[in-house]
Amino acid sequence: MQVRRLSFAFFPSLLLAMLIGGCAGTKPPSASDAISARILALPPADAVLLGEQHDAAEHQRIEQRVVASFAERGRLAALVIEMAERGRSTAGLPPDASEARVQAVLAWDLKGWPWSAYGPAVMTAVRAGVPVLGANLQRLDMREAMGNRRLDDHLPDAALQIQRQAIRAGHCEMLPEAQIAPMTRIQIARDRSMAHTIAEAAMPGKVVVLLAGSGHVANGLGVPLHLPPTLKVRTVRLLAEGRQAEPATAFDAVWPTPAVPAKDYCADMKQQMGGSSQ
Repeated sequence: MQVRRLSFAFFPSLLLAMLIGGCAGTKPPSASDAISARILALPPADAVLLGEQHDAAEHQRIEQRVVASFAERGRLAALVIEMAERGRSTAGLPPDASEARVQAVLAWDLKGWPWSAYGPAVMTAVRAGVPVLGANLQRLDMREAMGNRRLDDHLPDAALQIQRQAIRAGHCEMLPEAQIAPMTRIQIARDRSMAHTIAEAAMPGKVVVLLAGSGHVANGLGVPLHLPPTLKVRTVRLLAEGRQAEPATAFDAVWPTPAVPAKDYCADMKQQMGGSSQ
């Protein structure tokens, strides 16, 4: 309701009382409200790529909120996930399918991807009658990708070197140098597999949502590099407090989240490899 400025000039005490009352009755926005606002503020896009930290529970909760928001507005074309292999789909299932049935058709790897973390987002899409599509590279194709030197050509030289260094760091500098290029090709093949799945699922007027690790979502490096230029894409980095932020151009948006308890994954890897770096 608009109030004429002139009327307040004659009632300063009334104005003060109204301001005080308004401040006292207004609650600061909650984290939930902030997420809702960010979702609604996303510019129009054919695909929204969410880059998560896999061990950050808050990231999976946000992902479910994003899926639900688009589904409730009738704008969700498909949910594409890194957590299942390309070719796996819930498209033939009814909205009331059981979680066990959904896991079965997606060939869900419970050891690699906790269902308690990702199940809520997946089932939100299923209940809305929206297909959930596996997008990761099939295991049978990994060996072929390792030896496919043509995959190197799909990245600019600078991006290829960044990916190779990320493979080194991701394996705690413990991989033999001879394995760096082959392992990088698997990463590139995974990104291309996800990109192909997104492009196939795109629908005019609707949004494909991708759930994947943040490295897969980075502009000029991961999945966006392999998508058709005609697709409007928005990349969102879910960034836990205390984690190192990438350059500003790496993502279209960064959504900060609470810190995640630190864990020394390299110590675990060294133990698994018997303490050897060879």
